Order: sequence, then structure tokens, then C-alpha cells
Amino acid sequence: SLTKTTKKGKILKGNMIERVKSCVDKYDRVFVFRYDSMRQNKMTNVREKWPCSRFVFGKNKILAHGFGLTRETEIADGIHKLAKVLKGQCGLLFTNKTQKEVLNWMEEFGEEDYARPGFVPSETITIPEGPLPDFSHAIEPQLRQLGMPTALQKGVVTLRMEFEVCKKDQPLTPNQVRIL
Repeated sequence: SLTKTTKKGKILKGNMIERVKSCVDKYDRVFVFRYDSMRQNKMTNVREKWPCSRFVFGKNKILAHGFGLTRETEIADGIHKLAKVLKGQCGLLFTNKTQKEVLNWMEEFGEEDYARPGFVPSETITIPEGPLPDFSHAIEPQLRQLGMPTALQKGVVTLRMEFEVCKKDQPLTPNQVRIL
């Protein structure tokens, strides 16, 4: 190899396993939660709202090793069962709060975010025919390039016919995301 850096694989994995073990000792409860394409700034907001708790993310197999994979290797009674639940994109929440408090908060919590390609919209969005005063005349060629039937009329971007941006339950394309 051309680089002279040393591999940190085992050290980092060992640190992650130790972090999970110390959290199991320190906190009364652990919750496994799933997420879709989480952004760092959103997770920072969540961590600020739960200062007395600990969120842990990592590769599922490494997190599972922190719990212990079998009854013989588990670090707390029955915790090896969590290793089987760690599938897909998930994280761990270690906390001393009650299950009811955590579940209520998780159900109520929601953060708005910009749509990204692949996102599945919950409604069909259409733009009615007519002038689009929010758009500068300079952007009209780009809107046309994205498939919108636009024209410039007296310096105002105008939609020549109703335009369906996206359909309910159909994943968004990159062009649809740019329009939104």
C-alpha cells in the first residue's frame, strides 16, 4: 500500500464494545430504534433534548458484541436478545427514563427536513397554471429543463398548464426534489 498509516480497526471496534458495556452498567434501560437517512444536525438536536441519556451508533455486529451474543457471554440478564434485533439502520438509546416516557417522546417527535431523492411523499403535489411570481426570470430556463411547462410573459415566469410535481407513494426523483 502507498500509505504509511496504521490500521485502527481493532482499537476502534474495541472502544465501541467498551462504550456499549459501560452504558449497560450506567443506565437502567436500552432502546433500539430505527431511522432512515438521518442527518447529523437533526441528531444533534435530539441529543440536546436528551442530555441525561446516551445515543450510540455503530455497526450492528459490533454493537451486538457489546451486549454479548449468547446467554453465556451476555453482560446483563437477557440482554443478548437485543443482538438479534439489530438489523438495518438502527441506533441504541441508553437512558434512565421510563419506557412510557421514551415511547411517548418518540411518537411525538418529528423534525421537518428537505425532501431527498428516494423519499416517498404522503401527498400528490401540483402547481396550478398561471404566473409564478416567486421565481426570478433568470431561473425560467432551468425550470423548463426540469420538465416544467414554463414561459416568460412580460418578465414573469408563467406556468402554461397545471404541473404535477410528484405523486403520492411514488419515490421522488432528483429533478422532482430540485423543483420542490
